[in-house]
Parts: sequence; C-alpha cells; structure tokens
Amino acid sequence: MTVSSVQGRGTGAAPLAGTAAAHRGGSAVGGVAARHLRLLGCGEVTEHGGTSAPGAPAARLVLTDPGGRGALAECVVDWAGPVGARVVDEATAQAACGIMHVHGRAQGAPAALGVDYACAVTGVLAVQGLLAAALGRLRGAGPRGVATSVAQGALLSVGQYIAAATAPDDDADEPVRPGGPPFTSADGVRFEIETLYPEGWQRFWTALGADGPALARGWPPFQGRFGTATSPLPPDLHAVVAGRLYRDVLAAARAAGVSAVRVRAGAPAPPDELDAHRPWRIAAAEGAPALLGAAGPEGAWTDPAAPGAPPPPSGAGGGPPLLGLVVVESTRRVQGPLAGHLLRLLGAEVVRVEPPGGDPLRGVPPMSGDCSARFLALNRGKRVVEIDIRSAAGRRDLRELVAGADVFLHNWAPGKAAEYRLDADDLHAVRPGLVYAYAGGWGGAPGAEGLVGTDFLVQAHSGLGALVRPEDEPPAPSLMTLTDVLGALTSVEGVLAGLLARLRTGAGQRVDTSLYDAALVLCRTALRGRGAERAWRRPRWTPLDRPLATADGHLALSARARRDPEALLRALGVGAGAPDASAAVAAHCRDHTTADLIAVLDRAGLAATEVRTDLTTFATDPAFAPALIHDGAAFVRTPWEFSP
Repeated sequence: MTVSSVQGRGTGAAPLAGTAAAHRGGSAVGGVAARHLRLLGCGEVTEHGGTSAPGAPAARLVLTDPGGRGALAECVVDWAGPVGARVVDEATAQAACGIMHVHGRAQGAPAALGVDYACAVTGVLAVQGLLAAALGRLRGAGPRGVATSVAQGALLSVGQYIAAATAPDDDADEPVRPGGPPFTSADGVRFEIETLYPEGWQRFWTALGADGPALARGWPPFQGRFGTATSPLPPDLHAVVAGRLYRDVLAAARAAGVSAVRVRAGAPAPPDELDAHRPWRIAAAEGAPALLGAAGPEGAWTDPAAPGAPPPPSGAGGGPPLLGLVVVESTRRVQGPLAGHLLRLLGAEVVRVEPPGGDPLRGVPPMSGDCSARFLALNRGKRVVEIDIRSAAGRRDLRELVAGADVFLHNWAPGKAAEYRLDADDLHAVRPGLVYAYAGGWGGAPGAEGLVGTDFLVQAHSGLGALVRPEDEPPAPSLMTLTDVLGALTSVEGVLAGLLARLRTGAGQRVDTSLYDAALVLCRTALRGRGAERAWRRPRWTPLDRPLATADGHLALSARARRDPEALLRALGVGAGAPDASAAVAAHCRDHTTADLIAVLDRAGLAATEVRTDLTTFATDPAFAPALIHDGAAFVRTPWEFSP
C-alpha cells in the first residue's frame, strides 16, 4: 500500500471537512485553537470576540456538524480551572505553575517566557479535547462537553520537573546551579551544540584544545540538562570557544559528529509562510476515498463500522473518548513518551515497546520507588513489552503487535523506520487501518540536514530562542523543554485527526509532526500588524513584565496591572509623578512581602500572583491538589474533564 503526502484539502488532509466551529474569547488560547481547527478542514470558524471581565473563560469553542448532527463537541477553557491559585492570564499562569522558575533556572532567578507558551499549550489541548470528543461521539458513544484550563496546560508543561522535585529519593543530586549554553565564538557568533554520546563530546572539545578535567566535568550537566533545565558548564569550556572562530568550531563539530547551530535572532520564514504553516502532515493510503465532507454531501459521515474504522467504545458512554483503542509506542526521551502518555489519558490502551532489559532512563535519579520520577511522569500506566527491534525476530514481534493496534507511534532517528522495514507502507500492509504517527525532530526544516533533532537545537535554528527572551537580552534557547512538550501535543493532535480521517474513509493514515513544527506554532505568535506592516517582532519589556523581586520572593503582575503603572503607584501608595513609574513600582516591591503586595493590589482590582520558585511545595499545596495525583511523587492529572 502506497502512502501519498497530502498538504491541502485532499484525501486525509482535512478530517474536519464539512464541519464548522465558533469560538469566543480574546486570549491566545482561542487564537491557536481556531487556527488549528481551520487547518484541519473546518469550513467556517466564527469568532465572537471576548471579554476580560473577572471570571470570564479564556476561550469557549464549539465544533458543529451543519449536516444535521448539531454540536459535535464543546470546549470551555478556564484560566485556573480546578487549581486554586490566582491565574488570570499568561503571566500569572507561568508564575503560579512553575514555568517562570524552570525557565529561569539557567540564569539563577525566575524569568518569564517571552511567548504565550501556556496559552499555546492549552489551545492545542482544547483542540485535542474537541477532536477526541467528536471521535467518541461518532463511534457511537462518548462525551460532548470538554473542559480544560491554562493552569492545567502550564502544569503539564513542567510535569517532569514537578515529579523530580517531589520524588522521595534523598540521594538524588539534581543540579540547581545556574549556567549553560549558548556559546559565543571569537567572531561573536552565538551557537548551540548537541551530541547524545560522550565520545562525540570528548572529540569535539579535545579538537578545540579543552583540557581533560574541564570536558569531563562538563559532560554530566550537559547530558542532564533535558531533565534539569540548567547546565552549569565549567567556565573553561566557554573560554575555549571564545578564542576560536565559528568556522573552526563548526569544522571541529563536524569532524567529531557533533551538531552545531547558530542561534537565530530573526524570523525563520516570511509572515505568509508562517501563516500557512501546518503543524502536521496527514497522508492517506493511495486510492482511498475522498473525505465525504469535501467530495460528497457536506457534513456526511461514514458508518463507524467501515473497514479500518476504530471499534466502537467498550462499555457505556461514560468512559473516556479513546476507550477501546490500542496504541503501540516505540519512543524515547520526552516528545514521544509524552505523546503516548496523553493518548493514554484520553482512554487508549498504550503498549510501550522497550529494548531488552528496559529503557535505561528508568534508572535516572531522582527515583520514585524503583523507577525514575521523570520517567514515570511520561510513562505511568503503559503496558510494557520488551522487543529488540534491531533483530529480524524482534521486528516480526513488533509487526504482530501492530496488527492488533489502531495507532503506531515512534520518534526514531531519521531513516531508521525504512532501515528496519517498519515504515508506514510496511505496517499498513500488516494493518491497513493503522494510523502511523512519526514524531520527528526537524520535519524537513531548511538548513537542518544532518543535524540532531533535539529541543535546544530546534529552538536555536527556528528563532524561538530569540522569542523566549526580550529584545534587550541576547537570543538564547530556554533549557526548559519547550518544543519537546509542544511537539508531543501537536503529535497527539495529529493522531486524533488521523483517527477521525480513518473513521470517515475507512483508510489508514500517516501523520508526521516534528519539534520544528511545534517551534513554528510559537514563532507565528510573534507576528504583529496587518497587511504589508505584518512583521515578526521580539518582545519589548518594561521592568513590570519581568518577575518583580519582593522582600521574600518574586511577584508577577497580570497584564491589566502591567498596562497601567500609574494605577499601580496609586494602589501601592507610592507618590504620583515619579519620573519612571515602572522603576518606582519595582523599587517599592523590593521592600514589601509578596503576600502584602498581592493583598493591596487585589483591593485595587489589580491581579498579581506569587512566582513559585520551589517545586517541592506542589506536593503539599491544597490549591493544586485537584490537578495533581500523589503516588510516590506528584504527577499531573489528566488536563481534560469530559461530560455528556
């Protein structure tokens, strides 16, 4: 069976063809969700504006079938949801839920992300909820209502860090010191490097003249930065590259098998290309029928019993929407495992394929019982099967496993699937109705040929490393795994769209996503203006846009409070007419406690939130109990609530 790539509204590319959607709410959540619904084929997405009134949801979305079924699914996105913290917008979500702390670890103090990351994550969660609910209803049973929140999206994005911080492992030695890449060459080029192997690390630094003790001390924090969000490298390593031209650094990297990438300071593509970018590439089997919503009566849907369609839900309609579906997952690190985890939270049975002896990341401290807390944050509840896919016998075992599955998900290195003869064509021959999902690194990004596809290189190359910091700071990727998390979310979004396409056509699907695709979702949010004035801009901040130091911690102001420094001065009792109102507010905050400042501002109708800088407190804070489950460590609960 041959798979053809489809970029437009053809077969398999528009699983929501024949539907319409409406959304209300002026936040970035609704903007991201509405755009993704359009790209998935919604014929009409109506925007009704929104309100910033206290208590108003961040977004409300309705997916409808104009052909007669009415509302297929409805999603309400609150700011705080079940969380008891003061979350009213992006900044307060980042502050209350640990994002500012994790992002700021590498620089030694909490720092805001310069993109609406929590809102983007939650916008994708909202689309996932709509797709899953629609899928459940079209299978014959399932919920129509979906609820999620920006606070839950924010917690999900730092879930592995919360698990590590709350693990009972007293012997864990998690680095807390600041530091890390990027590096700067003698000719002023800021760049990131990546290697997954100590041999490459040693060859690279030896070629540049670093001494043995420095490169030996540097490897553990460099290797561990994916889990710690900091990488305190020896200053000697920075000094070595500071004395070499970038062309020499690049030559040493190539000779050592290490990837080196300039940190882009500008946009990765023109505005029209960013506007047209799709986070997924959905393909259907060659010769499969066109989607009925596009080629036949608008709004028509196939019988759920069509060949290759998902089985009906097992049990009554009260279960999660993917109940009865089977996902086989062969993944590693963060992006792939988190995608499988989210599919499990939506009700699917997830079978995780690990090498003989198990995934080595199971043993990486801190531990929760006999397993890594970070690993559990991404893999709890999966059924594990050990298979050596490098052997012919192992590949036969995997094909047998996939023969009974609805989804196969992997994030192997480029070319491995073809080498193993486990690509989409191979597995569609075994299971014609399979949704084959590849969660890759670069997704064909220009200029990325031969580079390792990992989070921090993707941030550097895509321009996201410039967006996460204001324009008065040099571009530098966050050491929080931004694209790994959002890449997992867009992969799940694509899988759900693929399942809907399969339901409507009876044909198997292929879904390709990548970390780079996820980065471009965020990069698009930096576009400002209209028409010829539309351009990509880095954030411009005043002192009020950053976490404000207080007498006992840090404070984050809501967007409404930041917009009116004079109102802040009046509320705080600071003399009016200060030459720099923002600086006066910041100075006042340093002399008062966080709780006192929040109380004063609250009485004036100006919301503010404490910046959480100790993730261990999530384990005991009752405000977060509804969003976390405690099982040795604290793990994030499912971010959706489904209702009839």
